Amino acid sequence: MIIKHKSIHTIDDVIQILENIIQVSEVNSSPLGYFAALYQKVTVKVKEGITNNYFDNGPRMEKLDIVFASRYIDAYYAYQNNEPVTASWQKAFDLSKKYWPIVLQHLLIGMNAHINLDLGIAAAEVMKGKDINELKGDFDKINKILSSLVLEVEDDLSEIWPTLKKILKLTGKVDDFLVNFSMELARDGAWGFAVKLASTPENQQSVVIASRDHSVAEVVNLITNPGWIANIIFKVIRLGERGSVSEKIGDLKE
Repeated sequence: MIIKHKSIHTIDDVIQILENIIQVSEVNSSPLGYFAALYQKVTVKVKEGITNNYFDNGPRMEKLDIVFASRYIDAYYAYQNNEPVTASWQKAFDLSKKYWPIVLQHLLIGMNAHINLDLGIAAAEVMKGKDINELKGDFDKINKILSSLVLEVEDDLSEIWPTLKKILKLTGKVDDFLVNFSMELARDGAWGFAVKLASTPENQQSVVIASRDHSVAEVVNLITNPGWIANIIFKVIRLGERGSVSEKIGDLKE
């Protein structure tokens, strides 16, 4: 059966489709719901920012949010229908079928695909025919919203496994693992990619995107296999994570 989603015209459509993905994930006990729950939080914050005139250009920001979110949503449904997706999302979605990855790894691998690949593509598309540097101010503002949720996510993960923060600080290697995949570093790369893509002739953009996708997909190996010390600690964390998949999705949603 082909699974489809409704057309996306507004940021509210995005929030509703993400809710549908979350609900299906809860019913199916699918770890795919972890990233969807986090992403819905981001989208709600962006909507609040648009409503409160936080951005330089609210209508443009809503368009960016829709184009950006559509890349994840389209990839999610394509994967459900066994259709091809980018290598970055293929690896992220495939991880949901494995037992050992902890919630944090599921979130990081989703952020990797969406921020490092999709965000730059969305920014270039929204500013097509215009100077992409005009978007830089709002691009930085949406990044501040993403950053503000990092600490919130850490708290959510601590709910799932209370001693997570202490465990993660036990070795420098694990701490470096988290720092290296902080959203700040990912975002810097996303803007550089957006600028590069915007300055590339349209008939050559697919080649640039494919190359970027390959590089972003390679990063997945560092997330899923960060070294033997981190792997041991993550296995301890995984065995200690409390609650079912559905309950963990619920913790991330709150």
